[in-house]
Amino acid sequence: MGPDRDELRRGLTQQEARARLAADGPNLLPQPARPSGPRRLAAQLVNPFALLLWGAVVLSWLAQLATMAFAIVAVVLANALFSFAQGRRADRAAETLHRLLPAEVAVRRDGAVQQVGAAQLVVGDVLVLEAGDRVPADAAVLAASGLLVDLSTLTGEGEAAAVLEGGALLAGTFVVEGTAEARVTATGSRTRLAGIATATTLVSAHVTPLTAELRRVVRGIGLLALLVGAAFFGLSVVLGHPVAEGYPLALGVTVALVPEALLPTVTLALAWGAEQMARRQVLVRSLDAVETLGSTTFVCTDKTGTLTCNEMTVVEAWVPAGFARVVGAGYGPAAEIRVEAPSVRLRIEALALSGARCSRGYVHEVDGTWRPHGDPMEAAIDAFARRLGLDTDTPRSGAHLDVVFAFDPHRRRMSVLADGSVLAKGAADAILPLCADPPASLDAARAVALEWSARGLRVLAVAGRPAVDHPADAASAEQGLRLVGLLALHDPPRPDVAEALAACRLAGVRVAMITGDHPATAEAIATEVGLRPPDGPVHVGADLPADDDALGALLDRDGVVVARVTPEDKLRIARALRARGHVVAMTGDGVNDGPALREADIGIAMGRSGTDVAREAADLVLLDDHFASIVAGIELGRATFVNVRRFLTYHLTDNVAELAPFVVWGMTGGTVPLALGVLQILALDLGTDTFSAVALGAEPPARTALRRPPAAGRLLDRRVLVRAFGVLGPTEAALSLLAFGVSLGAAGWRPGSGAPEAAVLATASGAAFATVVLGQAANAFACRSATRPPWVLGWWSNPLLGPA
Repeated sequence: MGPDRDELRRGLTQQEARARLAADGPNLLPQPARPSGPRRLAAQLVNPFALLLWGAVVLSWLAQLATMAFAIVAVVLANALFSFAQGRRADRAAETLHRLLPAEVAVRRDGAVQQVGAAQLVVGDVLVLEAGDRVPADAAVLAASGLLVDLSTLTGEGEAAAVLEGGALLAGTFVVEGTAEARVTATGSRTRLAGIATATTLVSAHVTPLTAELRRVVRGIGLLALLVGAAFFGLSVVLGHPVAEGYPLALGVTVALVPEALLPTVTLALAWGAEQMARRQVLVRSLDAVETLGSTTFVCTDKTGTLTCNEMTVVEAWVPAGFARVVGAGYGPAAEIRVEAPSVRLRIEALALSGARCSRGYVHEVDGTWRPHGDPMEAAIDAFARRLGLDTDTPRSGAHLDVVFAFDPHRRRMSVLADGSVLAKGAADAILPLCADPPASLDAARAVALEWSARGLRVLAVAGRPAVDHPADAASAEQGLRLVGLLALHDPPRPDVAEALAACRLAGVRVAMITGDHPATAEAIATEVGLRPPDGPVHVGADLPADDDALGALLDRDGVVVARVTPEDKLRIARALRARGHVVAMTGDGVNDGPALREADIGIAMGRSGTDVAREAADLVLLDDHFASIVAGIELGRATFVNVRRFLTYHLTDNVAELAPFVVWGMTGGTVPLALGVLQILALDLGTDTFSAVALGAEPPARTALRRPPAAGRLLDRRVLVRAFGVLGPTEAALSLLAFGVSLGAAGWRPGSGAPEAAVLATASGAAFATVVLGQAANAFACRSATRPPWVLGWWSNPLLGPA
């Protein structure tokens, strides 16, 4: 026999839960096996650049150049250790950031609904689930209403499946529609999800634009290094030098051209960007998303919670007998309610109580502050009822609900069977056509709803009827309703949204509002925050063209507003804009936003008000649901891409200085000795490239990062090549060769006078080496900006280049 109603409501006691937690352990999946430290270190020893240098080690050993071989090995090991250390640091940062994600579930304990950490669940707990929740453990359904569950995480099937009372729920799946209460049957490593995770290997991630570009750069530089090295080896032989001398010459050239620190520096730059984003309330789920966000050209944002504060307050109420106005913000029970007559107040109280009974969200007091639980809109209705002095404890517990027909984005309403009545609430244009009231009363309601919407208020209609039967579905329940009244809710715009939108326009990023709200409400809010220009279009989802090309052309402009959209509309909008060449960032918080978030180049989920489904599908999570955080992320993403370019410019400049002595040697037929030896070049690569690259990889964003269009996808573009090979590199090379020549001349050596004495050559080579070292120190500051000198930037504004 299944549990009776009292047992269902009670759940476990806290004492029982603690005992079972101590016996069974926390509800945590086994951590996926990661390569051991030695294996990860070994992987750093076989990347493309490392393999190239290992080849140089073999050639050095065959040529009996043991000193050179050991020096190259030292370079390879040093860079491998550096990369390994950065990888560990990035892993620790990722683990820390992911713990910031919400991980709480609603359960019944001691007879009341409580929020507990998912890890604290035990067998026997009664879960209280609703649309958008992730199932945190295997469970058996005790009661369900319209329950649809997305099993794609386990089965790969995209269609949601209905689960009835007595059915099973599996950890890792998502509630798409409806509500349920289910008793936990297995947790942690005993769930089916844990078994699948243990037996399944992870598939390879798709190649991101940055990864593809890095591979192109690695292949290009590696091939160039080999070709130039071979060319100088051939030139040495042609000039009559012994083959034994050609080896170190070729190896020196090859090593000079290999940017050993490129890959670890890129990882560091991405990790730095992810950490900086976390400080601005943007959680990065994949390091590559850091750079992709910086390339964003089009942001499709929701309204509620992103452009607005997501702090709903009922500010007005209407019943056919008259109006009520609320003076007071927030979720607390204290506020002034102004009504036209005592009889109106009774009708208003009936409206508030009906709305609260048709809701699962509520307000509760925490440390002296009233806070919302669940949907902020429903919490605002509960707060409105409390302000009228009504008892909402029964609606808060949820025990009164016999049947729930959950909110559906297509119906834009929900309904419940509660205590012998059918109650429904939703958008006014979704509820009013279902009402059997006199036409004059409905016309008056429509006029009020339109006037409220034009003021930017969100309008809800509440209706009901006696339940003479037990409705089988939402359609049969929502027939013959009588209008109870209308509620106007205000969600104030965030104070700095206008500034963030202006920054987007300056940065060449277009912004569109994609919302399910009424067109008049969307238009009013978009105009108030400065998103929509005075003549900007407002489209309705149902009127969008069916052809994706036409849809993209219609929306490809700044300040577009699209209202009454469905999840399918959001998916099509993302696809159409991407087809026009945009890098699209799409925000979402609902269950059905998952496909659109995956379709966009950057899916952005809400961390506070969003559902688990949306967070799982997203690349980024806004921990504060704040549009300005997206703008901050774009700025940091651009800074990361620029930092990678800075390092490339820095290294290519070094390449020119290291390669110049070999060019002079070849052009003079060997009459001018080499200014730098292979060991000195290795020392330069190890001593200057690695540590300065770290500093350049963590360069803070320039003040102009959001004052220009997004950077092109090429790391090595004309501007980088001109700066490295046309300005910085030749300058450093000329100074180094000048120091070398002056030192030789001061010792009495002249071209054509034969080889200089060993001591003289060593002194001159040391002068050239010191000049390159000093030149690279200056080059690190020069590479910080292509337009502003170091004294304008601030000599110590980058702490890794000097004291802050």
